[in-house]
Amino acid sequence: MNLEFTPEEKAFREEVRTFIAENYPKHLADFGMREDMEREDFLAWHKILGEKGWSVPAWPVEYGGTGWTPTQRYIWSEENARINAVMPLPFGVAMVGPVIYTFGNEEQKAEHLPGIRSGDVWWCQGYSEPGAGSDLASLKTTAVRDGDHYIINGQKTWTTLAQHADWGFFLCRTDPDAAKPQEGISFILIDMKTPGVEVKPIKLLDGGYEVNETWLTDVRVPVENLVGEENKGWTYAKFLLAHERSGIAGVARSKRGVEKLREIAASETLDGKPLINDFDFARKVSQLEIDLAALEITELRTLAGEQAGKGPGPESSILKIKGTEIQQRLTELTLEAVGSYGTPLYGNIANVPGDAGSNQYPVGPDYAKHAAATYFNMRKTSIYGGSNEIQRNIITKMILGL
Repeated sequence: MNLEFTPEEKAFREEVRTFIAENYPKHLADFGMREDMEREDFLAWHKILGEKGWSVPAWPVEYGGTGWTPTQRYIWSEENARINAVMPLPFGVAMVGPVIYTFGNEEQKAEHLPGIRSGDVWWCQGYSEPGAGSDLASLKTTAVRDGDHYIINGQKTWTTLAQHADWGFFLCRTDPDAAKPQEGISFILIDMKTPGVEVKPIKLLDGGYEVNETWLTDVRVPVENLVGEENKGWTYAKFLLAHERSGIAGVARSKRGVEKLREIAASETLDGKPLINDFDFARKVSQLEIDLAALEITELRTLAGEQAGKGPGPESSILKIKGTEIQQRLTELTLEAVGSYGTPLYGNIANVPGDAGSNQYPVGPDYAKHAAATYFNMRKTSIYGGSNEIQRNIITKMILGL
């Protein structure tokens, strides 16, 4: 595998860097965490990219993709990570979009793909339930056929940013008598404005509002919102999760995070000397960089496979496991580096109805004010998208054949 960029790829990087410098919304540079953000903040860069035709670079050209090579897409992600850009949310562009253009009918493609590309339609994911997380096949939400509609009842949980969503994609049990729990599940699209859909905030310990409960009570959904075949939703769910897990790796952003960590460690001191000169701390940073370099090679191999026509498969579990572990170690080292500056909690920073934001000015340098909150928030990454324990089982079975 050749790891050197060609002259054409280097020129592409310059084109991308120039476009970002000239078009990225200036006000988004100040956001430290996404709980600070309103709906339009999330969508601002997405809509600019939609107008440019760059919002869905991984999609096939016939559905609005850019036609970029995997290497070009990798360069694109690196350049956005370099400025910590607020990227298009994955629920539409990386999750339900590929399911629709791969398994959906022509009417569904015409109805939903344009809004995903443009950023005009916000999607959320209805997978997890109170009793069905990593064991997703045990889900209880039901969809019962009633003429030209399904009647859906159940509860989903951890529905990220559903308070902003226009549409959601939900896994529902359509055959309760199926021989295996993975059978009898269907993939259904739901307009979140449909009567009977209720989104309730799950307020986090720090006052943040990022996840929700979604209650479905006698929700009538047209049968034409079924994607693919009835009772085949598990196949589509696995396809979607393979795409999600590849994206969770976040190599480009972790590389930028390590650069930032080194900058912080050069500014902070231990016994009067820069922290980065401390042998034990420098060893942990170096080991992190080594593991991240190995993960980057693995991701590049996956991209090379995609370029050869191979879609993301069980190898995405490797990217998910190592990528999330590295993210957690990175945020832990960042919190260690800022020390006591990471201790204060500056009140509620989220837009939860009825709550007021904090007007306290952070103590210490700017790089410290979100260190603790980011550390705690990143504890979830080894759980969502299928827990890392489940991913190890997938690797054992699908790759090692054990």
